[in-house]
Amino acid sequence: MIGGVEATPVDISPVDKFREFLLTKGMRLTPEREAIVNAVYAEHDHFDAEQWVTDLSGRRGAERASRSTIYRTLNLLVEAGLLRRVARTNDREVYEHDYGRQRHDHLICKKCGDMIEFPNEMISGVLEKVAEQHGFRMAGHRLEVDGVCAACSRPPARAHRKLDMI
Repeated sequence: MIGGVEATPVDISPVDKFREFLLTKGMRLTPEREAIVNAVYAEHDHFDAEQWVTDLSGRRGAERASRSTIYRTLNLLVEAGLLRRVARTNDREVYEHDYGRQRHDHLICKKCGDMIEFPNEMISGVLEKVAEQHGFRMAGHRLEVDGVCAACSRPPARAHRKLDMI
């Protein structure tokens, strides 16, 4: 289980799936792209592209990957269905694995940017019924609930001194 969401077994590794996708676009899997995919799938947390530009510069095989190569590769991974853009926090796009993960939704704290993942079959069922009522063929869904997490909702830990209240 990763972040409250179960991993699902896959037949093809993310690198091989990405290689197949690139072939359909007449592109090849360069050593830099392969290093980026391996690095992305070595971690199971949400991440932003700027974080990876910094982190990848020290990884073997990816140190030659330019900022633009990283951004283009992340976009290709989204297009291939391996990654999903979840939300924007602090003006940065946040990504997560879409391949090999159970369908799930997110609660996003607008104060600290924390994301809570949760699977809910009832939500999926309601969406499928609504789509069916409208003759809509649903390919997937994304539910992001904005709010404030429990930690950010807590009152301050210390009591105010009388001088602070003046």
